[in-house]
Amino acid sequence: MPAKLTTTTLPPRPFRTATAALLALAIAGLVALVLWSILAAAGASNGGSGRVDIPHLLRMTAIQAGLTTVLSLAVGIALAWSLNRLRFPGRDLVVGLFASAIVTPGMVVAFGLLSIWGRSGWINQLSQSLFGQSIGNPAFGLGGILFAHVILDGAFAARILLARLDAIAPDSLKTGQSLGLSAWQRFAILDWHAMRGSLPGLAAIIFLLAFTSFPIVLLLGGGPANQTLEVAIYAAVRQDFDLLGAVYLALTQIAVCSGVILIAAAFAPVPASFGASVPPSWRDGATARLLQVLVLALSTIGFGLPLAAVLVDGVTAGFGAVLTQPAFWWASLSSLLVGSASALLTLLLALGLALGRAATPHAPIRTLLGVPAFAYLAVPAVVLSLGFFLLVRNLGLSPASAAPAVVILGNSLLALPFAMATLGPPLQAIAATRGKLVRTLGLSGWRQFMAVEYPLLGRDIGVMLALAFCFSLGDLGVIALFGTQDFQTLPLLMFRALGSYRSNDAAAIAAVLLVGTVLAFVGLPKLFERIANAAR
Repeated sequence: MPAKLTTTTLPPRPFRTATAALLALAIAGLVALVLWSILAAAGASNGGSGRVDIPHLLRMTAIQAGLTTVLSLAVGIALAWSLNRLRFPGRDLVVGLFASAIVTPGMVVAFGLLSIWGRSGWINQLSQSLFGQSIGNPAFGLGGILFAHVILDGAFAARILLARLDAIAPDSLKTGQSLGLSAWQRFAILDWHAMRGSLPGLAAIIFLLAFTSFPIVLLLGGGPANQTLEVAIYAAVRQDFDLLGAVYLALTQIAVCSGVILIAAAFAPVPASFGASVPPSWRDGATARLLQVLVLALSTIGFGLPLAAVLVDGVTAGFGAVLTQPAFWWASLSSLLVGSASALLTLLLALGLALGRAATPHAPIRTLLGVPAFAYLAVPAVVLSLGFFLLVRNLGLSPASAAPAVVILGNSLLALPFAMATLGPPLQAIAATRGKLVRTLGLSGWRQFMAVEYPLLGRDIGVMLALAFCFSLGDLGVIALFGTQDFQTLPLLMFRALGSYRSNDAAAIAAVLLVGTVLAFVGLPKLFERIANAAR
């Protein structure tokens, strides 16, 4: 039986398909080498004791990831519902603020929570001045981990679900208004129907993000009781040099993540949503509006206050002193170079794979070409870093000399799933709707890209580059095992400053990371959209 064909009217592009196949094989081969190095180390007996409490770590990791998923979905549904109903000045700015949650560095949010709720934070200072006593350190432990995760993942879920609510057909809304549906009736009849299809896939994504969380747990865990698999892998390598134990933990994490991915594959995919939101056209009653305002106010404060604390503390806690340190400028340069190289490599990989997938009408081939791009979901950052670390040692290379290339490549693999999710759908749409035009004009593959695809992909390319750059800029997982005094990025410099109790330096670095992330996330899509418009 012939393979099922998909709707495409493009002329045959064998070069694109072959390029995508070579890239997919290269990525799959690299991931296989990493996994082989982990498995090979597992069979060695001289890499450490291997005495790690996997049941406890797996239990703690699953508990915090499960609670994060439930709480984030609840917050996301409530916040999306509120944003979909309320019209107010600055609404687009607030929606954009929540959309930026996907790229906001976790360690920046964790530091913001410490600035507010930590032992020397704003709340404790206020309590000391008013009541003469401290409230302790609620930012540490499971509560702090969940709070930080829900801030990021709840905002991310809200932006995705808001897009589903915005997509409700106007005719359905008019019918509902004519029937006089109450706020609860509309939610039960229209809103829930629009959102429920995205919830299983969204839950899987949030669970994986929380299960593989590294900097938040590292900064807010508060001790071994709340340690997770990712942090335990880092500790096994960096602190105990127990490579065998780290390998056992990595294999456990790969198995769990792969299982979640297989389950998630049965559900509808969750498309990214970074564009403007549709202005509200439905007005609920006074009681519902009061609840919506309360939800929006609490969510905005919960997400915005830690970021504001980072900026305030960064500016007031010795920002000028950090600027005089050569280590800061070298780390900044390393972050910019690594982030730019990672984003460019991610773009080349994503374009090569996505163009090849869009060029073939055979669904099984398209699936095979896309699978390697999502390797990071099953092999997270710290596990990937461990695999590269073991592979470099097996090849007889110095980890310090291989560090820049490994960090760039690791960060690219980290961003590749999101890049494919960003560029894949519009390229598929172009293949289905513009193929006849390409055939009529007799365009070559290069001319097709420059005249048809690139002008339509301008903002999407900008979004993809922004995502890849921001992921790399705020990543601590890949460089955690490869950083040295001569090669460190801003997240690693910030982590080392916290470890040395130089909180003022850490505050300034966190502020730089936050500003750099926001500028890249907002500016790159607009820049590339203008460039693409100029090319039309």
